[in-house]
Amino acid sequence: MKILITGSTGLIGKQLLDHLKGHHLILLTRNIKKAQLSLNHLALPHVEFVSDLSSFPNFNDIDIIINLAGEPIADKKWTKKQKKKIIQSRCELTQQLSELCLASSTPPSCFISGSAIGYYGNHDNKNIDESMQVSLPDFTHQVCQEWESKALQAQNDNTRVCILRTGIVLSQSGGALGKMLLPYKLGLGGPIGNGKQYMSWIHIDDMVSAILHLVFEEQSHGIYNITAPHPVTNRVFSQALAGTLQRPHFLFTPKLLIKTILGESAVLLLDSQRIRPKRLVNEGFKFRYSRIESALKQLLQ
Repeated sequence: MKILITGSTGLIGKQLLDHLKGHHLILLTRNIKKAQLSLNHLALPHVEFVSDLSSFPNFNDIDIIINLAGEPIADKKWTKKQKKKIIQSRCELTQQLSELCLASSTPPSCFISGSAIGYYGNHDNKNIDESMQVSLPDFTHQVCQEWESKALQAQNDNTRVCILRTGIVLSQSGGALGKMLLPYKLGLGGPIGNGKQYMSWIHIDDMVSAILHLVFEEQSHGIYNITAPHPVTNRVFSQALAGTLQRPHFLFTPKLLIKTILGESAVLLLDSQRIRPKRLVNEGFKFRYSRIESALKQLLQ
């Protein structure tokens, strides 16, 4: 198959490519030379790089689109400029992809597009599945809602669209876990605030397997929570991480300090989101790492 992928040099994209080597891959990237260097170790046999979509009058020749591109949401403080960059990097590209799908007489059969559980906002201890409908003023909800709406424009009888509402992706290659490791290794780890807020996470291997499931399961379409079936509180996660690293676990970070340092983006650490992957489970998807202890043990030991 011919598969167009955006965000191929990101945490998820790199891992995904390793499972798609038998296909003709078209990788959309802003910096082709940098992408080639970053992905060189994968030795991809059938791959081409493009820096924009200007060479595509339509997607008649594309079978699958996997859209993972977007400015990292947690790397910088949410200034007005950064917020605009976060929205534009997701929504403008997704709009272009949808328009090219609609301009095609034989469009891609499947369009997988990113989103995040930030769509749901803060819900304390309430269990949330894909049936939850919300309308919130929160920045995370507004970004996800617009991002998803752009992708869903491409959905019709010929193209099924799958939206990935992704939780915290745990990987030994970086991401959220990479940022946490140093303080925990130094014995400075602990919960944030009272630690009662729920964290919905997923192991990188299950993340990739879920995307592949949606690509090749022809009945799959619509919204999917891409999270492990057993979310945990921040305190439980913190204890599991410290235990896996065999380090002490007695410090805590006050909420006020987090809000002072991060500003509005502190919600990424303080909001409670107890998200369930109901639709994946109902479709028979099997998680390799459904518990946080086994996930961290595999990643760190």
